[in-house]
Amino acid sequence: MSNERAPTDWNAPAMQKRIRRRYARERRFRFFGLAAVTLSAAFLAFLLVTMVANGWRGFTRTDVALVIDFPATGIEVERAQLKTPAADLALAGAGLENLVKGAAATAFGDESVISDSGWLRVREAIKADPTILDRKLTIDLPASTAIDQAVQGDGNAEAKAAAAKLEQAGVLSRHFNADFLHKSDSTDPVAVGIWGALKGSLLTMAITFLIAFPVGVLSAIYLEEYAPRNRWTDLIEVSINNLAAVPSIIFGLLGLAVFLGSWSLFGYQFGPLLPRSAALVGGLTLALMIMPVIVIASRNAIKAVPPSIRDAALGIGASPIQVVFHHVLPLAMPGILTGTIIGMARALGETAPLLLIGMRAFIVTPPGGFTDPATVLPVQIFLWSDEVSRGFVEKTSAAIIVLLVFLLAMNGLAIYLRNKFETRW
Repeated sequence: MSNERAPTDWNAPAMQKRIRRRYARERRFRFFGLAAVTLSAAFLAFLLVTMVANGWRGFTRTDVALVIDFPATGIEVERAQLKTPAADLALAGAGLENLVKGAAATAFGDESVISDSGWLRVREAIKADPTILDRKLTIDLPASTAIDQAVQGDGNAEAKAAAAKLEQAGVLSRHFNADFLHKSDSTDPVAVGIWGALKGSLLTMAITFLIAFPVGVLSAIYLEEYAPRNRWTDLIEVSINNLAAVPSIIFGLLGLAVFLGSWSLFGYQFGPLLPRSAALVGGLTLALMIMPVIVIASRNAIKAVPPSIRDAALGIGASPIQVVFHHVLPLAMPGILTGTIIGMARALGETAPLLLIGMRAFIVTPPGGFTDPATVLPVQIFLWSDEVSRGFVEKTSAAIIVLLVFLLAMNGLAIYLRNKFETRW
């Protein structure tokens, strides 16, 4: 009995039918794959277009040219103090807010066309040039929220009529709002800025990276290269995998209990170990949250390094430590950085754990260090989205654009570092 197989008849109807079905499945797979990519790109484009369309106006402001006759107001200021750190204190009792309101009422018949924070710009102008107190000057001051909305086509009929009157008088102008990029939070949507929250995010992300990255990578190296294979190691691995899926608000509760909880010793009650709503506490909490992600990604990257690399290094006399840090780790670094990007991106957009540790405070002054009260961009966006004033809608979208740019910049830096490590090796 012969064991030879009969030659396949590729032209047979049954075989041609099978081939056609296989090609049809391949075409369907390509179609659905292309449709999925197209749908994802469409959602991304819709998000970007919507944010830019709603947020670009948040980077602009409406100014009203107001004539102020300083000698006629009778304002009295100690000139010698205007060039010292006590300048704000010297101008605090000068009645600049009433001065601006009076000048607006005289010029336009309505003091509400100028923002409540307009007098702050007058104060800065006096500090920059005290000689303006001796003459009449035209100063561009921020318009009120109602006038600003009316100029953009929104607002009620009364505000639109007032804006039309001001525009007819030639005192309205539209400018790029540089104050939005270097000021902090305020109750007035015209005067708000994103710098305080942006600086808080920078400080928080710095603490998160400095703690989570080295601890996560070293933990992965130990578990993958040195840890014995027993039930305790298996328990640790399972725990890390489970921690990566824990909701972020749980880490907020953990940070609240560990870093901000009161404690007692020998009958004495002590307060929190760290200051509330500080970037240091936020960074520690977010580091705990993303550390499992970094450990898992780092272990997978280390595991992907071929065993022949280790064997070759050991064969030429390298010690186990040299094998890991001179050969395995550089090869695994691109994958490790990819996991770090994912973890840091998750931390950058988190809100719930930071709300629990008090980083939702009204911060007027940007934080000067890691222990100063601070907030972050996602929390600032959340707070502005909850405001009643219509002017905060544009500021919320503008803040989202800043957050996206920050995220893209952070990811771009990580990708550059990853490519640099690949090229070096």
